Amino acid sequence: MKAPALLALAALTLAGCARDTRVYPSLAPRAVEEKGFAEPKVQVAVAKPDPALDARIGVLRGTLASLARGFAEDAAKADSAADRARGAAAGSDPWLDAQTALSQLDDWRAQTSSLLTDVDLLAAERGAQLAPPYPALGSLRDNIAAEADRQAQTIARIQARLARA
Repeated sequence: MKAPALLALAALTLAGCARDTRVYPSLAPRAVEEKGFAEPKVQVAVAKPDPALDARIGVLRGTLASLARGFAEDAAKADSAADRARGAAAGSDPWLDAQTALSQLDDWRAQTSSLLTDVDLLAAERGAQLAPPYPALGSLRDNIAAEADRQAQTIARIQARLARA
C-alpha cells in the first residue's frame, strides 16, 4: 500500500510543477481605453446666405399669408353657417350650407398642407446636397405647420357644433 500512496504523492508533486504554455491577453489598458469615451467635438456647419433660396422663401411666405387670410375669411363664414345650423337635423338646408362652408375650409387646409410639403421637399433637397439646414427655411416650415394645426383645430371646432350625418 505504500507504493500506490507514494505513486499518488509523486503524481501530485509533478502536477504542481507543470505550467500553462498558452498565451493570454494582457490586462494592461489598451490604447483606445486611454483616450476616453467622451463624444468628439463636432464643428456645426453654418448655412451660407443663398439669395435664390431667400427669394423662394419670400414667395412661399407670401403664399402662406394669402392662405391664412383666405382661411380666416371663410372660417368666419363657416362659423356663421354653423350658427344658423345649430339644432338643425343632418341633411337640412342650413346643415348642408354649413357642410359646404366646411368643405371650403378643407380646401384651404389642403393648400396649406401642400405648401408644407413643398417646404419639406426644399429642405430634403438641401439635405441630399449635404448642405446645412437653412434657418429661414426651418422657420418658414414651423410657421406653415402652426398654421396647418390652427386650421385643423378650427375645422374640428366648427364640425363639432353640427349634427352628425
